[in-house]
Amino acid sequence: MSGEPPSNPKEVRKYLQQSHDRIFESNRKWASEQKAKHPEFFEKLAQGQSPDYLWIGCSDSRIPAEAVTGLEPGEMFIHRNIANLVCNTDLNVMSVVNYAVRHLQVKHIIVCGHYGCGGVKAAMTPKDMGILNPWLRNIRDVYRLHEAELDDIPGDNDKKYDRLVELNVIEQARNVIKTAAVQQSYEEKGFPVVHGWVFGFNDGLLKDLNINFEGELEKIKKIFDLTKTE
Repeated sequence: MSGEPPSNPKEVRKYLQQSHDRIFESNRKWASEQKAKHPEFFEKLAQGQSPDYLWIGCSDSRIPAEAVTGLEPGEMFIHRNIANLVCNTDLNVMSVVNYAVRHLQVKHIIVCGHYGCGGVKAAMTPKDMGILNPWLRNIRDVYRLHEAELDDIPGDNDKKYDRLVELNVIEQARNVIKTAAVQQSYEEKGFPVVHGWVFGFNDGLLKDLNINFEGELEKIKKIFDLTKTE
């Protein structure tokens, strides 16, 4: 369904029921197509998961991780939040990283932001955002760390927004690297490797920010080395 919902309450309820039912119609169609192409698809899916990738992305509804990467169900473990943040006080994302690394043994961890991120724009707006303030402060701190570079960018604010999107991805990737699970697994097994990507709505392409994972890991070791367990 597309377009604005009707304003009449009775018609609104009808619209909402139709938009709800559409999901189940699409689900039945998808399940039927999968079984037709791969008769054992769901039997294999039910046996468990062993994804190579952990995706930490933004909650923005326009970026379906599997669709933009071309991966199938079971190939990517996914966590999403506003502005793809990796905060050490957020037990949700910390649990996801820990589980993905220690139990699923993912080989790659991807922090993926996107240009035009509403969370990044909100963080660059000098305005009280209420309950969002503590969350947006993490992005504002990224701005603070890179204030000189961002303020030197000429032109309109869109260029600053885009660069802050990239810097935010890099800083969140560093936060992933600071975790004990990642450091210990990489030392013992040689994986996972952490990447930083940005998605562009204008062309639908992913941009690799080419984070030097081993270099970043080495730089943080003086303060954040958690490889020793005793």
